[in-house]
Amino acid sequence: MEVKKNPKLDLRQYSGLFLQIGFVVSLGIMLLAFNMTQHEKSTSNLGELDDLIAEEEIIPITRQQEIKPPPPPEPPKVTEVLNIVEDDVEIEDELEIEDTEGDQETAVEIVEIEEEEVEDEAQVFFIVENMPEFPGGDLELRKHIAQNIQYPEIAKENGIQGRVFIQFVVNQKGEVEQVKVVRGVDPSLDKEAIRVIQNLPKWTPGSQRGKPVRVSFTVPINFQLN
Repeated sequence: MEVKKNPKLDLRQYSGLFLQIGFVVSLGIMLLAFNMTQHEKSTSNLGELDDLIAEEEIIPITRQQEIKPPPPPEPPKVTEVLNIVEDDVEIEDELEIEDTEGDQETAVEIVEIEEEEVEDEAQVFFIVENMPEFPGGDLELRKHIAQNIQYPEIAKENGIQGRVFIQFVVNQKGEVEQVKVVRGVDPSLDKEAIRVIQNLPKWTPGSQRGKPVRVSFTVPINFQLN
């Protein structure tokens, strides 16, 4: 005997519809759950922020303690020692006071003090009334330096040349002293320039107010290779 079913009552024909309804329902549940979790997270975060603001650490303001300097030490106590001397002690050294009052018969010896003229030999002048003079004048001085200068061989080999400035003093006797290099070029050239100036003959010394004095000079010596 065959069981006959009404085709209208067969639910298999609605299986696609049921499947779509299931998808829609499941999707709605997922969206609802997602919204609930997001709201809870945002709410919980706000609560934590309030807790952090409420629990801010308050840093107390501290002041550095003033260090008082130690008190000054007490001054040492000075004890006075009194030596008591008996009246019977004789004093060996007695002060003798002589009569210094003079009368008409008192002879007074007058001692003449000679004033010594103090000459300031250490003072060096740069400009005086009568300047020192080389025998024959400045032209002869240049000739003398040019004739007596010897160009150092080491300077020739290295091609060294230039102008050396020499400073010296003409003393009260016209002698040249205190020769030194003011501005040099090379040790060999400087040494030769000093040698020539030290061997200069005597000058006519300079004078100030009629007295010979020491006068300073500066002379340039030019070393040039031909």
